[in-house]
Amino acid sequence: MLSRRLLLASLTSSALALSMAAPTVVHAQDKVIKVGTLKLIHGITPYFYDKFTPAGYKIEVIPFETPTDGKNAVVTKSVHFGTYGLAAATLGAAAGEPVVIVAPTCNGGMAIVVGKDSGINSFKALQGKRVGILPGSTQEAVFNDRLKAEGMTIKDVKPVRVSFSEMAGALERSDIDAFVGAEPGPSLSVIRNVGKVLEFPYSTPTGKVNMVMTTHADTVKADPELTKVFLEIHRQASEYAMSHRAELVQMAHSKLGFPKDVANLAADNVELTWKIDEDWVERSKYYGSLMLERKQIRKLPDYSQFIVTSLNPKL
Repeated sequence: MLSRRLLLASLTSSALALSMAAPTVVHAQDKVIKVGTLKLIHGITPYFYDKFTPAGYKIEVIPFETPTDGKNAVVTKSVHFGTYGLAAATLGAAAGEPVVIVAPTCNGGMAIVVGKDSGINSFKALQGKRVGILPGSTQEAVFNDRLKAEGMTIKDVKPVRVSFSEMAGALERSDIDAFVGAEPGPSLSVIRNVGKVLEFPYSTPTGKVNMVMTTHADTVKADPELTKVFLEIHRQASEYAMSHRAELVQMAHSKLGFPKDVANLAADNVELTWKIDEDWVERSKYYGSLMLERKQIRKLPDYSQFIVTSLNPKL
């Protein structure tokens, strides 16, 4: 019979041999990062995040119909990060909501579209016409600035509230004469041969500034490392999508249901981006001044808190 000492030694040796033969596997729970985005091609970047997500993290993409829905999800912490138009973010921050911008997402993606046979061949010819606009959108603010540049006001047209996803259909049904839309609406109208682009409204000081990536102010303060990890994912995904056109078109087709010809045309009008630079900040501030002038907001956001530049990747 083995002595107690020999038995313990034998058990210890066996346990050691087993541990060396089969390395321990630690099953850590991945940190899920919830990201809200719009059902638009210029909100496509989050669908590329999986390619660049480091170990220990998992991306969950949540689509929203309107910018306000996306902004509210950020404010209520239903998502960790959310991308939508600069207008919705500015509206929230100006109203004291804890929403902050941590990166741009997309420049461009806008167009003023008119019926193909409408006879509208100049901006001034929109006078008296039914124009589809989504209130509270970046497109609305930019359109107002274009009206001002032409010596017009919103009273010179007949604004009709239409969501982005319904604009192309409303034009095709002749419910409206024109719309100030977001891709792929403009491209869909062109491909269907029912609409034509009157102009891409990038001549204002706002330029092409459009979509932004936002988060709750608490996230930046309490977990800056998470924000840094996320922004690096966003940087890589943005650059990848812009340099792999075929994959961008396929992603828009598979995730958003866009016909490939529509997605391909829309991609010409989309600049996926991630950099916060001085020019972008100045254009964003100008944009806020437009909203204040139009009384869409009662005061400007505190830009020193509203646009967070310190966590943006620097290469």
